Amino acid sequence: MNIRSATFVKGVIGTDDIFDGVRPQIVFIGRSNVGKSSVINSLVNQKNLARTSSFPGRTQEINVFLINKAFYLIDLPGYGFAKVPEKVREKIQKMINWFLFNSEYNFKKVILIIDAKIGPTEDDMEMLYGLEKEVKDIVIVANKIDKVKVTEYDKQMEKIKNAFNIHKVIPYSAEKKIGVGELTEELLN
Repeated sequence: MNIRSATFVKGVIGTDDIFDGVRPQIVFIGRSNVGKSSVINSLVNQKNLARTSSFPGRTQEINVFLINKAFYLIDLPGYGFAKVPEKVREKIQKMINWFLFNSEYNFKKVILIIDAKIGPTEDDMEMLYGLEKEVKDIVIVANKIDKVKVTEYDKQMEKIKNAFNIHKVIPYSAEKKIGVGELTEELLN
């Protein structure tokens, strides 16, 4: 099965009826500038469905996309560093924490995106532990694997897999479209 259609539904900043519906929801989360929007665009084979930027902190609301008219893909703002005022960063962090850990919304899956070249950061591990505590179904996407030197690839992937131990890790490159099929399969199952 493939992704045949993808449309932007809306951006929200708090509770919304869209999250109460019967359609399953798959949440994408990761640090600022890890490539969440690029991963989404590569999955749906559209260049500009999710807005991309080299500006950390570009996404400042919860963006909702309807995929195959069957489920919602939820793009959360990035956590950690962002080129925005401190008050905005705090507001974004509160929104992420509320949505993932305090709202009553039920997610089919959470896709935690990390930078494969950098490896898991303290912020990534903190997010993972929070998601595990909430017993979420978590898949790790190691994006930007094309930026990892060939001579360091095996060692870096082993480090990433060890850090996330029981969770599935998908090596990914939004730019080179590596891992698209495997992640699509995860979303559609």
